[in-house]
This record gives sequence, structure tokens and C-alpha cells, in this order.
Amino acid sequence: MLCRSDRLGHAVVAAALVAAATLRPANAAETIHVGKAVPTAFTFTPLDIGVRQGIFAKFGLDVQIVNFTGDAKLQQGLVAGSIDFGLGSGPGMAFAAKGAPVRAVAAYFGAPANIAVTVQQDSSIKTVADLKGKVMAVSTVGSLTAWLTQRIATHEGWGKDGIRITATGGGPAMASAIVSGSVDAGMGSYETALKLQNEHRGRPLVTMDKFVPRFITHVIFTRKPLLDSNPAVIKTFVNSFFAVLDYMRAHRDKTIEIADDVIHDGKSVVAGAYDREMPLMSKDGTFDPEALKIIAQSWVDLKILPTVPSDDQILTRRFVPVKVQTAGSH
Repeated sequence: MLCRSDRLGHAVVAAALVAAATLRPANAAETIHVGKAVPTAFTFTPLDIGVRQGIFAKFGLDVQIVNFTGDAKLQQGLVAGSIDFGLGSGPGMAFAAKGAPVRAVAAYFGAPANIAVTVQQDSSIKTVADLKGKVMAVSTVGSLTAWLTQRIATHEGWGKDGIRITATGGGPAMASAIVSGSVDAGMGSYETALKLQNEHRGRPLVTMDKFVPRFITHVIFTRKPLLDSNPAVIKTFVNSFFAVLDYMRAHRDKTIEIADDVIHDGKSVVAGAYDREMPLMSKDGTFDPEALKIIAQSWVDLKILPTVPSDDQILTRRFVPVKVQTAGSH
């Protein structure tokens, strides 16, 4: 039979066990789910690098990465609440303008240097001028790649239909169309162009930052309910994400190593992407007003929206500009 002091000791231990089981430790990481619009693009690898190098963890976040197959699917994930944040395209802000309970909270990649016109290795197309009247593969009709094709044509004075457009889908489907010669060129990822060049099957003709030097190619999205209920976690994630970008700028070789393990295009391709794209990664997340005007007008041009929306319909500036912090100082 237990004496009174023994019974008291057992009661204290039991109470402590219950507390340990029901209360989260003060220093426990907060789990968040973050989506990529596509799984294998260099501009989305900051998530992988932040996880593998423990940068998010140092900010008290346990980041779970979720891969999607395009902006539309990413936006569906946000609306459904299956993810808390998403890395998607600047033009994807149109979903918010059309009523989706989603907002962009930071811009992190500027002009579209990650999108290129690719042609066959032995194509007779040697300069942009040679694209006049040619057939350009784009992902879908009304897409960003279609709009960029029209930007080339209008810039060159050929009218928006000066280059003919055909929808092939992106990725391998577009690459196949280029290599087979069923199209004259394709508007797709710069990494794909570099990969085809390494295989001696294609080559990049031009990257699209030449024709749209003011643009917002990628942003961080969040769910509006999270924006209303937990702005602190949004601030923490945004700050940690830009700390990852700062790490990537300072650690080229390690960034390329991790990114190649994600993309699987070969280190020379990833190195080319790093050198071309890393300089356009934002240092503070701010939204360029002139770039926003260009994107908003593109929605009208593509008949996605009837009129240009106001900024507060698509984004919030509460969390920018970001001051990059050392992990743990937040």
C-alpha cells in the first residue's frame, strides 16, 4: 500500500505527463504546407534548399512541400486549404482578381529570364527577326507563354499575330514538338532550352526579359483566411524565404548541388539557370508598380479579365519590404 507521500509523488508525475502530452513545447516548429506550381523549376527550388539546409527550421518552421501541375492546381490547393502558401506565377494573381480567397504577399522573381524561345539545334532561325511568320509552340491558348509570344511580335512591329501560335502543352510535349520540327520554335522554360542544348537537339534563341524587362514572374501566395487569422506565421515564412534566397546568392555551388538533385537536368544546366536567373531573385519582396501595370494589362489583353483590377484585390504589402534576418533573430 502506498503512503501519502508516494501517492502525491505519483499524482505529480501523472499531471506532468498529461501536460507534456497536451501542450506543444514553446520551441516546437510550426508545420506549414507550401506548394510549388510545378515540381522541377529552378525558381521553385528555394523551398528544397531552405528545408535541406535547415533555414526554415531555424525560423521555427517545419515546411512540408507539396507539388502541383500548374498555377490553376496550385490555386485550387490554396482555396481548398490543403496548403498554406504557394509559389506561383505573377500572372496567377488573376485568380484573386476573379474572386479566389488568395493574396500575393511578396514578389520574389522579376523579369522572365527563366522563359526562353527555343529552336532546333540546326534551325535556320538565327535571330529574333527570323521568327516573323513562324509557328511558336506555347503551353495553352491565353497563357503567359502565348502573351509573351505576342510581345515579341508587337515589339518587332509585326502586329500581335506576326508569329503564329499553336498550343502543345509545356515540358516534354513542347520539347518534342521543337525537336521533331512540327513547330519552328517554342516558348518555354530556360532550363529546357539548356537541356536540349546539352543534348545537341536544340538551343535557346532569346530569354524573355529582353522583351519584358519590368515584370513579376513569381510571387508567394497565401490563403486569405490565414492572412486574417495568423499574420505572424506569414511574416515568419516570408522572412525565412528571403533568408533562403540570401543563402543561395552566397552559396552558388551548394545551391546548384541541391537544385540538381531536385530538377535532375544535370549540373551544367542548373549552373546555367543559376547564373541567368539568380540575379533576378528579389532581395526584399516588393511589388514593382510598373510591372504590376504590365501584368494587369496582360489579363485584359488575353481576355482573362474585362478591366484592370485594383492592387488590393490581388495582393497585400503588409509583409514587404523584407529585411533579411539571420535565422533566429526574427
